[in-house]
Amino acid sequence: MRHLLTWLSLVLSAVFLASCVSAIPPARIGDYISLKHRPGDGAFTTINQRPLQAGLVLVSDTVDLGAAPNLPEEALARLGKSLQRDLSRTIPVAINEMIPAGHIRPQPHGDWAQFVELGRQRGLNFLAVVVVSGTEQEYPATFFLGGTSHAQPGLRRDNRSLLEFVLLDLDHNRILIQAEGRGWATLDRPGAPGIDLMVSGCHPPSAG
Repeated sequence: MRHLLTWLSLVLSAVFLASCVSAIPPARIGDYISLKHRPGDGAFTTINQRPLQAGLVLVSDTVDLGAAPNLPEEALARLGKSLQRDLSRTIPVAINEMIPAGHIRPQPHGDWAQFVELGRQRGLNFLAVVVVSGTEQEYPATFFLGGTSHAQPGLRRDNRSLLEFVLLDLDHNRILIQAEGRGWATLDRPGAPGIDLMVSGCHPPSAG
């Protein structure tokens, strides 16, 4: 688990660099922010302030059945720092602070008001929100070590992750930018102690 979470915290930070083509796990952003706030054409270009001063809200979502467990606090902190750096390199946004997401909760049709209140408390007009979700499954498998002559029983764990990003303009109640990145990893654990075999992959992201 530790090896997989370490890999996951690094791969998720590349939301603007890579993603995997898959419908698993399903999108979760609509349960936090209503789809009626979807970005319009050229919305970001109407903002005169450059770079935008924003706070980063990192939400770890584990609601769905079969969801991967929450990342440890250390991994989330590492992911947050990576996102601060990557966002500022990719779009003209300056992330001034990491904002705890303890009170952010999913709702049937999203809840814009909780982000407006969060921005008000922090004195921010813009929020960068990232929802981290994933699915995880472990099952018995047989591995061949040293060619095909030696079969070793063990466990295989499949993890598919999703990172959804939105940049919120709280003054005008709209989403300026929306993007997502997907990744997958397979961790093979043969029964012999001290052996972990990992395979991972990704594809270009989608954005709105």
